[in-house]
Amino acid sequence: MQEYVSKEAFITEIEKRANLFIKEYEDISEEDKDVRLAEGERTPFENLAYQLGWLALIQHWENAEGNGETVEMPAPGIKWNQLGPLHEKFYADYQGKSLAEMITLFKNAVAENSQWLASLDDDVLFKPGGRKWAQSTSSNWPVWKWVHINTVAPFKSFRTKVRKWKKQRAELD
Repeated sequence: MQEYVSKEAFITEIEKRANLFIKEYEDISEEDKDVRLAEGERTPFENLAYQLGWLALIQHWENAEGNGETVEMPAPGIKWNQLGPLHEKFYADYQGKSLAEMITLFKNAVAENSQWLASLDDDVLFKPGGRKWAQSTSSNWPVWKWVHINTVAPFKSFRTKVRKWKKQRAELD
């Protein structure tokens, strides 16, 4: 897994990868957002809803703990080895939104994530034990790893998926 030399470098990488990911949506039409081109592959809408859902979930973990609540990971009633229902919830949460609305929501969520990360003490961000929710698995990851696997990593891999979708879509025209 990629390491970061500083909080600023981490935030810069998140924002860079987020911008590259969301730029792929500039030439996807509203009419095509729900087109599924291959069995098991996500639509452009589902790819974006997935990213929005995880960004929101990170903020939920942080806000819930800040309010003194016990955080059920990854979400209430959901187990780590059964994420399908969680992803379906993400899709339902954004159903009816246009791509333009979702793009704006994504940019706002990334900005909110960056502001939150900038506000964290380096020890909270980079050392194990910084948050109770981050200690929820036996790996006891520091906060940055949780954020990385739900931002930088999927922004990269899902950008590739969107690009593949766009190429397949162009071949049909």
